[in-house]
Amino acid sequence: MNIEFNKNEDHHKQLIYKLKKKSDQTKLGGGEKKIEKQHHKGKLTARERIAYLVDDDSDLLEIGLLAGEGMYADVGGCPSGGVVTVLAKVQGRMCIVVANDATVKAGAWFPITAKKNLRAQEIAMENHLPIIYLVDSAGVFLPMQDEIFPDKEHFGRQFRNNAKMSAMGIVQIAAIMGSCVAGGAYLPIMSDEAMIVDKTGSIFLAGSYLVKAAIGENIDNETLGGATTHCEISGVTDNKFDNDEACLDYIKSLFDKLGEAEKAGFSRKETMKPESFDDLLGTFPKDRAAPYDIKDIIRKLVDGSEFDEYKELYGKTIVCGYARVDGWAVGIVANQRKVVKSKQGEMQMGGVIYSDSADKAARFIMNCNQRKIPLVFLQDVSGFMVGSKAEHGGIIKDGAKMVNAMANSTVPKFTIVIGNSYGAGNYAMCGKAYDPRFIYAWPSAQMAVMSGASAAKTLLQIKVATLKAQGKEISKEEEETLLKEITDKYNEELSPYYAAARMWVDGIVDPRETRKVISMGIEAANHAPVEKFNVGVIQT
Repeated sequence: MNIEFNKNEDHHKQLIYKLKKKSDQTKLGGGEKKIEKQHHKGKLTARERIAYLVDDDSDLLEIGLLAGEGMYADVGGCPSGGVVTVLAKVQGRMCIVVANDATVKAGAWFPITAKKNLRAQEIAMENHLPIIYLVDSAGVFLPMQDEIFPDKEHFGRQFRNNAKMSAMGIVQIAAIMGSCVAGGAYLPIMSDEAMIVDKTGSIFLAGSYLVKAAIGENIDNETLGGATTHCEISGVTDNKFDNDEACLDYIKSLFDKLGEAEKAGFSRKETMKPESFDDLLGTFPKDRAAPYDIKDIIRKLVDGSEFDEYKELYGKTIVCGYARVDGWAVGIVANQRKVVKSKQGEMQMGGVIYSDSADKAARFIMNCNQRKIPLVFLQDVSGFMVGSKAEHGGIIKDGAKMVNAMANSTVPKFTIVIGNSYGAGNYAMCGKAYDPRFIYAWPSAQMAVMSGASAAKTLLQIKVATLKAQGKEISKEEEETLLKEITDKYNEELSPYYAAARMWVDGIVDPRETRKVISMGIEAANHAPVEKFNVGVIQT
C-alpha cells in the first residue's frame, strides 16, 4: 500500500468514527434518565420496541437517523426528529416501521418530525410496503404550531396519506403504546387495525385538562380515553394488551398471515463480494479536488467487481454501465473525476457534465427503463460545463435531455452522494427533488449550489458592494475577516450533517454500507410494479 492510500484510509476512518459517535449519541434520544423513566412506567423505548418487533434488528435500514441534528437548540433540541423510522422485515415481510420516541419532548411533533413521518409514508406508498405505526406522542409542539399545523406538507398531510394508502391497498397497522392526542388520534384509527396497551396507552381528541377548560367536565384520562374505554365502550380500538411485548407479538401474528404482494420482477442472482472491497476507503481520495477514476470505486461496490460499461469511449465525464449489487441487476450512472480527453482532442474536467456525457447518460437511462433495470446514481459532480464553446454546442439542450429522461424514469432510482453535489449537477444526477427511492450520503459528501470557495468569494463581493453603496469602505483586514465568517458559515451548510438534519438525504452511511443500502432499497422497490415509461418531448 502506498502512502497516499494510507492517508486516504485514515481520513475516511476518522470521518466514519465521527459518524458512529454522533449516531450512537442520537440513538439515546432524550438521554439515559428519560429512558429510565420510560422503563419505570413499564414501557419499552421506541428503539426497544422496534428491536423486539423486527426479525433482525441488525438487518434494517434506518431512515432519517440524523434528522433535526443541531436544530431547535433554544428548546433543547430534537434528536432524530423525535421519531424512529426504519425499513425492516417483520415475519419475513418487508415494511416500514414508524415509532414515536417519548424520551424526546414526550414524543411531541416538531416541524422536522412531520417531515420525517411524511417521508416514511412516501416510502411506503412508492414501494407499496406495509407500514406499522407505534404511537407514543404528546401531539404538536405548541410553540412551533405555525410551522407544523396548516400547510400542505405539515402535520395534517399524514392523515390524507392514511386515506390514500388505504385506497391503494397498502396495509397499515397501528399500536397506541402511550399518549395519542388531538389530531394525532386520527393516524391509528385511520389504519386497518388499531391496538392499545392497557394503562399506558390513551387516545382522545382532548385530554382531561382541556375538557375541564372547554366544557367544565371533571374526568381522568384513563376513563376519558384509556384501553378499557375504547375497546369495550366506544369501539375506537380493536384489541387491548397488558404490555408492549404482548401488543407487538400480536402485530407479528398479523404479519405472519399477510398475503403475497405483486412483484416488479427485477433480476437477482446469487450475490458475490467485490474484489478488493476492503480497499474502498483507501482508494477514494481525501482531497475532494484530487482526480481519481470512478471505475475503481464502482468495481469495489459491485458483485465480483464485474462492470459492463456502456459507450466507454464517448462522453467520458459520466460513466454508465451494468452490474449487480448483492445479486440485483443495476444500471450505474456515475461522475468521472479524472481529466479525460475526447476524440476531438478536447480536455474535459473531471466531475463536470459536458454535452456528450449528458447525451450518453440520457440514452442509458432510457435503456434501463426499457429493460426494467433499477438505476444507481453515484454523485461527485461540480455541475455542467459553461462558456461559449459549451453554450454553442448545446449544453442546455443536452442537459435538458438528461434531466427529462431521469425525471420521467419509472424504474426505481437510488442516489449515493459520495463527494461533491453542486448546482444543476445535483439535479441531473437524481438529487432529492427527482424522487430517488432512497438517497444517502457518505461522510465525505458536500451539497450546495456551488463549492464553498466559489460561493464565499461571490457572497463577499456582494457584501462589499452593498457596504460601498452605503458609503462604507472596509480595510483589507476587515475584508479577510468577513471572508472567513462567510466561508465558515457556508462550509457548515455544505456538510452532509446539515443535509441529513433537514432530510435532504435519508442518512449518512459508512461507504462500506453502500451495498446494503442499494440492496435493501431494490428489495423494497421490488414490491411495486413498474409503470410504463414515457419520456415526453425530448430535446434532440
